[in-house]
Amino acid sequence: MSQQARFVLRSRNPDVLSCIANLSNDEVFTPPEFASKMLDTLADAWAADHNGANLWANSDVRFLDPVTKSGVFLREITRRLSDGLAEQMPDLEARVNHILTKQVFGIGITQITALLARRSVYCSKRADGQHSIARSFDDADGNIWFERTEHTWEKGRCVFCGASRDTLDRGDDFETHAYAFIHTNNITARIAGLFGNDMQFDVIIGNPPYQLSDGGHGTSAAPIYQLFVDQAKKLDPRFLVMIIPSRWFSGGRGLAEFRDSMLNDDRIRSIDDYLSASDVFPGVGLKGGVCYFVWNRDNPGRCRIRTHYKDWPVSEASRSLIEEGADIFLRFNEGVSILKKVISVESGNDEFLALPEGKRFADLVSSLRPFGFRTYFRGKKVKSTNDVLIYQNGGIAYVDRDSISTGQELIDKWKIYIGRAAPGTGNKDTYPHRILSTPFVGEPGSVSSETYLCIGPFDSKTEAENALLYITCRLTRLLVLLHKPSQDATRRVYTFVPKQDWTKQWTDEMLYEKYGITENEVTFIESMIRPMEVANDK
Repeated sequence: MSQQARFVLRSRNPDVLSCIANLSNDEVFTPPEFASKMLDTLADAWAADHNGANLWANSDVRFLDPVTKSGVFLREITRRLSDGLAEQMPDLEARVNHILTKQVFGIGITQITALLARRSVYCSKRADGQHSIARSFDDADGNIWFERTEHTWEKGRCVFCGASRDTLDRGDDFETHAYAFIHTNNITARIAGLFGNDMQFDVIIGNPPYQLSDGGHGTSAAPIYQLFVDQAKKLDPRFLVMIIPSRWFSGGRGLAEFRDSMLNDDRIRSIDDYLSASDVFPGVGLKGGVCYFVWNRDNPGRCRIRTHYKDWPVSEASRSLIEEGADIFLRFNEGVSILKKVISVESGNDEFLALPEGKRFADLVSSLRPFGFRTYFRGKKVKSTNDVLIYQNGGIAYVDRDSISTGQELIDKWKIYIGRAAPGTGNKDTYPHRILSTPFVGEPGSVSSETYLCIGPFDSKTEAENALLYITCRLTRLLVLLHKPSQDATRRVYTFVPKQDWTKQWTDEMLYEKYGITENEVTFIESMIRPMEVANDK
């Protein structure tokens, strides 16, 4: 066996793949240690499904990484198979050659990543090169394929990924980012064309690109990772393992159909959710965290949910991905029991997680642009006879009452204003945090631009102030967090928040007593939600 093979298959310190800079926040390299965690989870799932059998001792299992970047998954799979097959294939060179030619396959996402992956897996950028540890390939690609793929443009957009022609139709000198795995109407035929007609993969694993610029303003981008997941399922593997942004839990732009299909798919048997993406991808700014899931074709059932955050104890529970009455995935295991208690008190039913009519705080929350004014609207500095006060981005001004196109019924009522966007934390998800921006009471004779949502109306200043106190309670904001997929805090994030008696000055202690919240649940709430000061004056 060549020295190169012995080098590539043993542990390295340091590992060169842990030192490579990411291509971007959307095409990130998977750290080797994290790839190993994913493979450990896969091996456990395989063993549970095969009477304890060792996945890495099976010489017939085929693996595909359809979004190969550094080649870390294929390299780690090769290393594990080499160890696992040692007894039945004692000759190291023959064993490695079998693994590389018969068991591990990849599709590069760009020319440079394909070269990097071949270098990681074959010890050579050419699979048939002099230094390659594979001995049976007669072409440079081996089982790690890449050819330039073009977008299919129609009305300025790619029909497969939705990319903007203005952004990515840049000529032959630039990468197209038209990923071969999703730019086809028949993925089975494409795989047959790449690797042979009899190619059926037992395991598909990878870390797909997350989004592409859609040609919108600034850094506007549309998610595409869901396309890779859907395409992989069409190949009908036994197991599918992918790491993707966690924002799909609550839907989001272009993700509603994907979210529904995932939440109603009982073949998803485990999800490992990382609240902060930096715990997985150091230095990567990706709001909302990331997760990896294991999809098991032949063994549907409840899903094991594990939540990870820095050095906190891992939270684990086995439950359904979608609770009856909820339209989203409830991300926090502890939050499920808390929500059920709240719903039970308000509706008498803790199995159907929806508030009854008349009990929904969301009914008090305005839609976007509550009075018809855009964020960039600027009112008058000097008040005239028919003017009302407007809270706008950057301060206050005045606007003619007759120019207000909507929300007239709120103008002369007491109300609460609250920022549409929660306070930013840079590119990091940190806990505890505030969840919502600081609300303030709005007097009669005032309106706002869409910088703020309007909550109300209330019959008196006292009721508005008591509702303000309620919003600042930690339990209230935890219920918001359970339905909040991003920094945007629209009416929808208040779905799980019940109305209260506004003659009372609400505190967390009162809410904990009302809903029977335990000490352990209080500890969880306080670990997630930071205290918020009341702002009676703006």
